[in-house]
Amino acid sequence: MTRLWLALLLSASLPAQAADPDWTKWNAYAVDLLQQYIRIPTIDPPADTRASASLIQNEFQKQGFAVTVYPSGPSGQTNLVIRLKGKGNSAKPLLLSNHMDVVPVDRKAWHIDPFGADIKDGLIWGRGALDMKGVGVEQMVALMALHEAGIVPSRDIVMLCTADEESGGEYGIDWMIKNHPSDIDAEYVLDEGGLGSREALSRDKLVFGVAVGEKQLLWLKMTAHGTAGHGSQPIAENANLILLRGLEKALQLPPLSKPNPTVEELVRQVGPLAQNKFTSAIQSNTVSLTSLRSGLGDPPKANVIPSIAEATLDCRLLPGVNGDEFLSEIKARVNDPRIQVTEIRRSADAGASTADTPLFRDIQKSLGQHYPGATVAPMLVPYGTDSVQLRKRGVVAYGLIPMVLDTATLATMHSDEERIPLESFLKGIQVLYDVLKNQ
Repeated sequence: MTRLWLALLLSASLPAQAADPDWTKWNAYAVDLLQQYIRIPTIDPPADTRASASLIQNEFQKQGFAVTVYPSGPSGQTNLVIRLKGKGNSAKPLLLSNHMDVVPVDRKAWHIDPFGADIKDGLIWGRGALDMKGVGVEQMVALMALHEAGIVPSRDIVMLCTADEESGGEYGIDWMIKNHPSDIDAEYVLDEGGLGSREALSRDKLVFGVAVGEKQLLWLKMTAHGTAGHGSQPIAENANLILLRGLEKALQLPPLSKPNPTVEELVRQVGPLAQNKFTSAIQSNTVSLTSLRSGLGDPPKANVIPSIAEATLDCRLLPGVNGDEFLSEIKARVNDPRIQVTEIRRSADAGASTADTPLFRDIQKSLGQHYPGATVAPMLVPYGTDSVQLRKRGVVAYGLIPMVLDTATLATMHSDEERIPLESFLKGIQVLYDVLKNQ
C-alpha cells in the first residue's frame, strides 16, 4: 500500500507529458501547404509577396497564432512575423528565418510547370521547393505542431518570413532591422544554408553540414574602352579584345595563404571532402564571369567594332579576407589604363558563428536520432543568406536544410527543374520539431 501511495504521489508531481504529434495529419497538411505556397509565383523582381504572406497569415491564424504583417516596399514587398510565447525567462528568442521570394524561371527549360508543385517520382517539383519554400514550410509546420502539443518553450520562438532575400534584402531583412528591430531581436537564428547529403560533402558517409558562416559577396564591373571601327579591318584597340585579356588576368586568383578554420574543422570531422563545385567554392575565394555586354545595335551589328565592352564578375570571399585588398589585387593584375574595375555591391564580413552552443548540440542530437550514424559538422556556404545581417548584430546564426539531398537535386537551386525529395522533406519537419521542443 505504501509503495502504491508513493507511486501515485510521484506521478502526480511530474509534469504532464505532451502527446506526440499526429504526423500522418501533419505530413498531409505540410504537402498541401507547400503546394499552395509554390503555386504563388513570388518571383523577384518584383518580389510581390502579398499573396504568400496572406496564405501564411491565414494558416497560422487558424492554428491560434497572432501574426504581424509588415508592408515594406513599393512593389508589394511584404514581411510577416509569428511568435510562439515562451515561459517568459530572460533568454532572448530563437528566430526561424525564411524568405518568400524566388528567382525567375526559364519555362522552356522545365519539362513540368515550374509553379505547378506537382509530385512526381517521389519529388515535389517547382520554383522555390529548395530555395526556400520547402524549408520555410518545414519550419512553419514544426512550429504549429509544437503549439498544438501544448509545449511551452523556455524562450519565445519567433518566425520571420522576408520579402526579397534574392535581391539583397532591402525591403526584407534590412527593412525589418531598420524599422522593427525589437520584433526580431534574438539570441539564435535558424535559416537556410546547410545541407545533408551522402555525396555532396563526403563520398562515403552521410554528412549534415550546419552553416555557421558564409562567403562575402563582392560584385564588380569591368569596362574596357577601345576604338570603334569597321569589322572588316581588325585593330589592336578593339574593346572586346582588351576586355578579354583583362578578364583572363582577373580570373587568375592566387592560392590561399592559409585554410579557413571552419573548413578545417569540417575536414577534421568528415575527412577528405568530395570533389565538386560546392566543396571547391567553400575552400577558396572565387570569381565567376556572369555577363558580357558589347556591340552596336540590337541585335548587335556583326560588322561594327564597338568602342566599349563590359563584363560583370561575381566574387565570393572567404570570411576574414579583406575585400579592399582583394579588389586592389585584381586591379593590379589587370593593370591596364583602358580598363576600369568598379564595385557594384559588397556584403559585410560577418565572420562565423560559434558551434559551441546548446542549440548546435540540440541540432546534432535531433539529426542523430533521425539519421543514426550521420556526421553533423559546422560548415561554410558559398552563397549569401539573410543571416549575414543578423550575424553582424552579434546573433548566433545557423543554416540548416534538414533534408538529405543528392548533388543533382542540389544543383537545381537557382537552376531548372528545382525539386526536393518528398520523404526527406517530411522527415525534416520532425527534425526541426525535436530541435524546437528542446528549447
